[in-house]
Amino acid sequence: MAPRANWKGFLRLSLVTCPVALYPATSDTEKVSFNQINRKTGHRIKYLKVDAETGDEVTSDDIVKGYKVDTDTYIEVTKDELDDIALESTHTIEIDEFVPKTDIDNRYLIRPYYLVPDGKVGHDAYAVIRETIRSMNKVAIGRVVLTNREHIIALEPLDSGLMGTLLRYPYEVRSETEYFDDIQDVKLTKDMLDLAKHIVEKKSGAFEPELFEDHYETALIDLINKKRSGVPLAAKVAPKTGGNVINLMDALKKSLATEKEAAPAAKANGKAKKPKKRVEGQREMLLPIAGKGGKTAAAKEATPKKADKQADKPVRAPARGRKAG
Repeated sequence: MAPRANWKGFLRLSLVTCPVALYPATSDTEKVSFNQINRKTGHRIKYLKVDAETGDEVTSDDIVKGYKVDTDTYIEVTKDELDDIALESTHTIEIDEFVPKTDIDNRYLIRPYYLVPDGKVGHDAYAVIRETIRSMNKVAIGRVVLTNREHIIALEPLDSGLMGTLLRYPYEVRSETEYFDDIQDVKLTKDMLDLAKHIVEKKSGAFEPELFEDHYETALIDLINKKRSGVPLAAKVAPKTGGNVINLMDALKKSLATEKEAAPAAKANGKAKKPKKRVEGQREMLLPIAGKGGKTAAAKEATPKKADKQADKPVRAPARGRKAG
């Protein structure tokens, strides 16, 4: 199933305009997630929207936004009023300026999106904007409105397309001085720094995100598989905690020695051990044991063998590189 665009409109650079669609570049849908259920009945928990004072349920038509100004005083703001103050960028990403990418502080980055031509027209204008940004070796800064709120977006070429990254406003970024002022100014010897550099060199390598393993996700899948198969859970062994470092130089020397001992073993194994490859189907495997057909409890009881096979079927993680939903 093709992903759904979060936003559709136009990308404009001065008088050059093309229709575009904005898609999220990341997804959390493949992660194991849980529902809240009633321990006694096994039924899923349902939340109701109720009046805080009367306790009566309130329908969606009767719910409006309100800004709290006092303990029990709210200023009501309607959807029409919010629509009235929406800017032109509701339907247009207007490129305002171009800046060096190195000028953008990482703390301002929120989340990435893919910006692609929408439909069969406008590909030439899209290409002109993309290649202009690429040739200037800069990032285009524009504005886009998502869910009635305006965001700053930074656009840069990515292969044959454009990647847009939402940016925070200055008031959303806390000053580091609040946290760093009390850090002591210590003097480090050249020997300490040299040892630390050797450790860094031993651990240096290329950035390969496909080697990253989500250990918690793996543990969740293993836990679910064991519970579905009726395997008893072993008691967790408490991890060993290191003591306080008494001598920093000794700690650096021991760390370097440990890295040197580990290097031949890693070389003998060919390379650092890769995590298990994720395979398609995790979300499907997390469906109820009854399967997608939504069989009734009576039907399940009538075919115990099939249900048993489904219960024993392991949960697998999805393949790496699967397109975000």
